[in-house]
Amino acid sequence: MTVVIDPSFDPAPSLSQTVDVTVATGIPATADAVAIAVASEGPVAEAVGFNRESLIAAGFTGSVGSTLNLPQPTGAAKVIVGIGAPDSLTPATLRDATAAFARAAGKHGHLSFDLRGLSGSGIDPAVAGQVVTEGAVLARYRYNALKSEPESAPLESLTIVVDEATNDAAVREGVARGLILSRAGSLARDLANTPPRHLNAVKMGEIATAIGAQTGLEVEVFDRQQLIDLGCGGLLGVNAGSTEEPRMVKLTYRPENGKGHLALVGKGIMYDSGGISLKPSNAMHLAMKMDMSGAAAVLASMSVLKELGASVTVTGYLMCTDNMPSGSATKLGDVLTIRGGTTVEVKNTDAEGRLVMADALVLASETKPDAIIDIATLTGACLVALGPDMAGLLGNNQGFVDQVKAAAETTDETAWQLPLDHRYRDQLKSDVADISNLGGEYAGATTAALFLNEFVDGIPWAHLDIAGTMKVDKDASWRSIGATGFGARLLAELAVGFERP
Repeated sequence: MTVVIDPSFDPAPSLSQTVDVTVATGIPATADAVAIAVASEGPVAEAVGFNRESLIAAGFTGSVGSTLNLPQPTGAAKVIVGIGAPDSLTPATLRDATAAFARAAGKHGHLSFDLRGLSGSGIDPAVAGQVVTEGAVLARYRYNALKSEPESAPLESLTIVVDEATNDAAVREGVARGLILSRAGSLARDLANTPPRHLNAVKMGEIATAIGAQTGLEVEVFDRQQLIDLGCGGLLGVNAGSTEEPRMVKLTYRPENGKGHLALVGKGIMYDSGGISLKPSNAMHLAMKMDMSGAAAVLASMSVLKELGASVTVTGYLMCTDNMPSGSATKLGDVLTIRGGTTVEVKNTDAEGRLVMADALVLASETKPDAIIDIATLTGACLVALGPDMAGLLGNNQGFVDQVKAAAETTDETAWQLPLDHRYRDQLKSDVADISNLGGEYAGATTAALFLNEFVDGIPWAHLDIAGTMKVDKDASWRSIGATGFGARLLAELAVGFERP
């Protein structure tokens, strides 16, 4: 039976949604809800209308992200938002506080955040404008593309209120940047949240083509025969069990007089059943529509490089297929030949992401970029090691790894460096091929990275394992339930600030 999908279905609805963010020196009459920041200690702003003892009695401590709705007889609702200790306020905590306010005021479409009490916080005005915008827009994200009725009111406008001494032009500059990066994050979420029947590899290629035309990217889409001609045995081997064609999408951002060349590789397993090594039918299996979150992050990040004024040439590779069991599927013990000739013994068909990415890493290496970064929902081992709030980061060049760390800190898309310890390389030995796709029982995140390291030809390289951070099961700060879009803002920041290692 053929299931027909509505051809008008839009897998990226957030691209057409806009939020009007303005900067003012007073709270507008149109505001439905107003946030007033209160620290965990020190004086309470007069605008709150209550002293600290009264707030504590109501259960409000001022910790980061705590909120208290204060009923008002008329006019805008008033929401008290905690920012923690006044001398510990950072861009990340301000982003978190704004997200908490946006959620507490979830029934309202027109919000205002009063920053006048934070003018002495030491946060740069442009940074403040950016993180407040990101916190509100990302927190109010909802994937409603397949709902008959949206479950919450959309965020229509946000007014950031500053005092007259604040450089409001700088705040506006930050707002513009925050909107761009929020759009990237929302696009990555849209793609990862979309069910696999609505978004397969072929459709992903079509979307990338359309987005590229809108955002100044060169787009090349490679079908099965072209992949055969390229010798991409990893991607083809994973696709072997599917009735749907694979796609490799190559994106290029080419500014005038590009100052260097950065390559991005994204895992795009549109749905991962595990193949012959079938996954158990549990909550993680249900989430495997998000196994293409790496490719979504690459596409989303590159879609905003022109607007951000990135001065480095960036090439992106989206390696897209599903991984299905069937009579034609790759079997355990099969040997695949990766682009460039390396043979790989398949010891587990559920270790498929590294196979598709190996082809792309070889193709990227052949162009001799200054650095390569890949991003993938790669290993459960990384989730076990670091939990759901932190990605794993490994690499062969500490200078480049440090650039990724800096971008992670800026965006609060946190990454923790794990060791690329070559003592574990022997676990990948094969009796019948050059290498196997699976190591031993332990250090799975490291052995997966060591596998990828075989295909970068010594070029400075970093690897982000986002298996744990791809989704959240409930709203958490600026991360909305479902796909997080992790990596989209991080990669954009990395590209904008990139320097040759």
